[in-house]
Amino acid sequence: MSNAAPDVEFWFDPICPWCWMTSRWVAEVAETRGFEVAWHPISLAILNEGHDAGDHAEGHRQGKRMGRVVEAARVAHGQAVVGALYTELGTRIHPGGRDDTDVIIAESLAALDLPAALAAAADDEQNDAQLRANTDHAMAIAGPDVGVPIISVNGVAFFGPVVTPSPTGETALKLWDGIVAAASVPGFYELKRGRTAGPQF
Repeated sequence: MSNAAPDVEFWFDPICPWCWMTSRWVAEVAETRGFEVAWHPISLAILNEGHDAGDHAEGHRQGKRMGRVVEAARVAHGQAVVGALYTELGTRIHPGGRDDTDVIIAESLAALDLPAALAAAADDEQNDAQLRANTDHAMAIAGPDVGVPIISVNGVAFFGPVVTPSPTGETALKLWDGIVAAASVPGFYELKRGRTAGPQF
């Protein structure tokens, strides 16, 4: 395998528990292997426009609100804050089991010493243009008919993997190498089996 650091991008909606577990796996692999990940918020609410989201509708709405805050933070403070803010939000939502979105946003901003005023972006639709652009781009490179997470490695994008719990240690590295190898094969599109377990944080 090449020793060159891979070019890795990750598209997420903060509200998705499956995306969260995949993101923790990618973050561990990145730290172990010494590469950076470019994190990008997208919106399941935007992705599902025109469709009945049913029980997920409110979650999608709150995910979009958090995505707006992440995008506002990126504009004001640079790309480096995106992954850190996602970590703060997701830790409270997923393993933390919380749904008090406004408090979660405020706490997450404070944890990173980001201005509290950024929380106002949650209800500011001017950030939707970039969220929509991110969502459209993610679908263009990995879709159609996928959700999050979406990962791009050296320009090859794919949906998933969907995994629970988040792999760690040697298992994390083994999965990474296998997924990247599979995704690098021209014409490889899909490998799937039915889920027998829910999200395990």
